[in-house]
Amino acid sequence: MSLPAPLRRLTLAGLLVLILSACSEAAGPRVDAHAATELGFSLWDEPRSVPEVNFVDAHGEALSLEAFQGQVVLLNLWATWCQPCRKEMPTLDRLQGQLGGPQFQVVALSIDKDGLAAVREFYTDIDVRRLDLYVDDTGEAITELNAPGIPITLLLDRNGEELGRKLGIAEWDSQAMQGFLQQVINAGQGR
Repeated sequence: MSLPAPLRRLTLAGLLVLILSACSEAAGPRVDAHAATELGFSLWDEPRSVPEVNFVDAHGEALSLEAFQGQVVLLNLWATWCQPCRKEMPTLDRLQGQLGGPQFQVVALSIDKDGLAAVREFYTDIDVRRLDLYVDDTGEAITELNAPGIPITLLLDRNGEELGRKLGIAEWDSQAMQGFLQQVINAGQGR
């Protein structure tokens, strides 16, 4: 049996590239690590476990990150007294409005010692409407998550494991950021 001319010219290396390409496509969408780096994210080679972090919601009900299993979570640690945090909060609010839903959730976790009242007042002052209110007034989340400062944002997969983190302020509602986060959401849908 004779192979068609294009296949006869295919080298072993070319065949390997075709096979790997087909396997990669079959594995599902990938996350662009270069885009993540450009956006200031440090992505881990493998997802990392996240310790239990306890906090309360707007009603004072106890919660942990376990409540968000099954969703990609952008966990942002912040405080009302942190100027960079204050600046980025509206962009997190808009991001939640644009991508938030059953597949993705922005969890803006305040570490304010003054608790719910301080955060509620802050949300009103800057017109935050889409973010739910979460507070860890003990500040233990900073220690538990090994955060060197705030704002810091952890990207968690649907299993609650950390994919990577970004220290410092970001423009969360930018097109580039939304595109990157949409890749992460899409990549996790096959799990």
